[in-house]
Amino acid sequence: MEQQGYETATFGAGCFWGVEAAYRQIQGVKSTRVGYAGGDTENPTYKDVCSGTTNHAEVVEVTFDPARVSYEELLDVFWANHDPTQVNRQGPDVGTQYRTVVFFHSPEQEKSALASRDSLKDSLDRPIATQVVPAESLWEAEDYHQQYLEKRGLSTCRI
Repeated sequence: MEQQGYETATFGAGCFWGVEAAYRQIQGVKSTRVGYAGGDTENPTYKDVCSGTTNHAEVVEVTFDPARVSYEELLDVFWANHDPTQVNRQGPDVGTQYRTVVFFHSPEQEKSALASRDSLKDSLDRPIATQVVPAESLWEAEDYHQQYLEKRGLSTCRI
């Protein structure tokens, strides 16, 4: 869904509602959409993904203007909005759909994501679980998941 002059980034950092809200606040982000990526089933539903049988991750796809916000800045938001040391969970949310993952769309994004991940190693007390893998098809989540927090007048999921 890349548009002229814009780039696409895709991040899985647990439940997609709060992560999407964080990206929507950044100058230079044109749009976001939440969905499912990295799985084995075509066009999965939320119920399918929550069953744990599709291997999809809940993700946020970010369309951004690289002249206004860098991919590295988007990575900083990714790291700041979840615990990259947790395997297949974020807080109370448990399952492969909540795994920590960066889906890269270019060799440059892959290089940046790996460098960013590697730079965190010394600052954390546990190994980083974040996968850095090629972008695959993104299956858009149901409409009620899009901008979920914004529609409810909330800016974050944090307790």
